[in-house]
Amino acid sequence: MGVTYKDYYEVLGVPRTATEDEIRKAFRKKARELHPDVNKTPGAEDRYKELNEAYEVLKDPEKRKKYDTLGANWRQGEPFTPPPGWEGAGTPFGQGAGGFDFSDFFRTIFGGMGNFEEARTGPRGARRQARGEDTEAEIEVSLEEAARGGNRHVAFETPSGRRDYDVTIPKGVAEGTRIRLSGQGSPGRAGGPAGDLYLKVRLKKDPRFTVDCRDLKTTLDLAPWEAALGAEVPVPTLDGPVTLKVPPGVSSGQTLRLRDKGLPTRGGSVGDLLVTVRIVTPKNPGEKEKQLWRELAEASGFEPRRH
Repeated sequence: MGVTYKDYYEVLGVPRTATEDEIRKAFRKKARELHPDVNKTPGAEDRYKELNEAYEVLKDPEKRKKYDTLGANWRQGEPFTPPPGWEGAGTPFGQGAGGFDFSDFFRTIFGGMGNFEEARTGPRGARRQARGEDTEAEIEVSLEEAARGGNRHVAFETPSGRRDYDVTIPKGVAEGTRIRLSGQGSPGRAGGPAGDLYLKVRLKKDPRFTVDCRDLKTTLDLAPWEAALGAEVPVPTLDGPVTLKVPPGVSSGQTLRLRDKGLPTRGGSVGDLLVTVRIVTPKNPGEKEKQLWRELAEASGFEPRRH
């Protein structure tokens, strides 16, 4: 049987314009679906090998550039003969992902015969050890956990099935921080070491606060008389409620600062809690309240539209 063309972009399910990040994500998604430890359907192992071969080429800028020079007119599975003058043999690209034997198409394009083939797979196609792929998942962390650190028991779907992990969350993690679990990624090939698992932190939304870098923001509702006369009112913090002294004469939109009540950094500094005042008037005042408002309006010389 002759050599047939392999459309590596089609194998990965990405367009020819795909970025390196898009190619990596597509490979990881399909690898989880086709991994022999998970997928026992007929032909899954061959598709998994083909997937690894496609990723071996498209993740490497040099290989990808050489592959792309063939043009986009070829179709997956059709008979293939390299263009006249094509030089593929003897290009030392090294071992493929997982130590799999590459196809005749790969060897035709990139070489890999003779000593190179033995260097890659071992004598007569023996699989050489290879480190497993690093994998990535997301972990949702509360603001309290981000501030204090802690330990969590979590479970994730992996190419080998659902697995449980004990995770230490360092104090001071931020949105996007990556927590590394050494040796917990995809298994290695032929006894090679496993890759690492990286957990990307997502801060859980908190109805009390919004996050601005290391500062926390919250809104404080005040009655008109509290804003005019000043008051001591409780406000929430990650360590529990504290008393905030509101100075007389504050206005809606004014921000009061509680220092060192925000989120800490890994270096030890701490952000602030920014409290924005919102003056709230009674929706349904009684007659006595209305009368008091009228008396205040007559007695006061305050004209807000002049300020």
